[in-house]
Amino acid sequence: MHHLEAMSIPPLRPSRISLSDLMRIRPASAPVVTGAGDGCLEEVASFGVNPGNLRMLRYEPKGLPPGAPLVVVLHGCTQKAGGFDAGTGWSSLAQRHGFALLFPEQRAANNSHGCFNWFESADVTRGQGEAASIRAMVATMARNGRIDPVRVFVTGLSAGGAMASALLATYPDVFAAGAIIAGLPYRCATGGQAALSAMHHPARRAGSQWGDLVRQASPVPQRKPTVAIWHGDADMTVAPANAAAHASQWCDVHGLRDMAGMEDIVDGVPHRSWRDAQGVLRVELYTVPGLGHGVPIDPTASGDRGVGRAMPYVLPAGVASTWRIARSWGLVPEAPTGAHGLPSGSGESLAARTMRTLRP
Repeated sequence: MHHLEAMSIPPLRPSRISLSDLMRIRPASAPVVTGAGDGCLEEVASFGVNPGNLRMLRYEPKGLPPGAPLVVVLHGCTQKAGGFDAGTGWSSLAQRHGFALLFPEQRAANNSHGCFNWFESADVTRGQGEAASIRAMVATMARNGRIDPVRVFVTGLSAGGAMASALLATYPDVFAAGAIIAGLPYRCATGGQAALSAMHHPARRAGSQWGDLVRQASPVPQRKPTVAIWHGDADMTVAPANAAAHASQWCDVHGLRDMAGMEDIVDGVPHRSWRDAQGVLRVELYTVPGLGHGVPIDPTASGDRGVGRAMPYVLPAGVASTWRIARSWGLVPEAPTGAHGLPSGSGESLAARTMRTLRP
């Protein structure tokens, strides 16, 4: 487990990313994942303003009741929305348990390797670029009362995880909670060269400095999203130290000063959690042993835990992150025990206790 250090260095000089830089952001040999799950996703051609020039795909299970929860799912570099869904299993859980999904998808015209542009200021600023496009997609989903505006969540992998963090920072009035997988803190870098440096050698900043970056991103929010951070301790693409910096950022946003938090083991994974004065879980960090760069799944498990299938950047790891994230948001039933009969840990309280605090 990485310590959350309060250290400061001058910010990295921003620069525009080039094609050669972008090739270094993801493993050059990684194949493009295409269309394995596209069949269940419906494209929405027009959804209002789209300054980020993104595609909108959605999944609404048949018979979805009004006021259903919504999960926004952001793929990583080289991936497509349908393939990422097939790997992570989100639509399987949504069909079984009655919630809606939104899959923004990057276009090659914006980024030739399919990365969300988390390192470009114009794309991670409220009301601008890709962040504004995704906000417009959520608004489209919420029309006619189909979506509960209090229960909108976001998750993403790698560049999608970094963009998810940007959405939590820029639109805390929209997103109740987020789960960041192998991502990076909000505004950790601007421009391509700074992004590459941050991925491998994250800046050492005090928690208050990290928190300021989020506080400057939007008007003073009425609520602050809860955040779960997932990272493999063998990730060679995005250094695991980014997870510690990310936790420091959101702990400061929530005013949590005890940086030690509480340590336990959840589904065999070291887990650290931070709660507010009322005992509500606000920030948690999973450090998955032996996991490289990708979403941890457990396709050999039974039931909801076994959704998804292995593919590049969706990796069998003996822990079902999709199920556990959905469970923490109250989207799937809670079970008395975790995988392999182990105690389920502290993540379950987010659904039961936090949702009450989110409603005005």
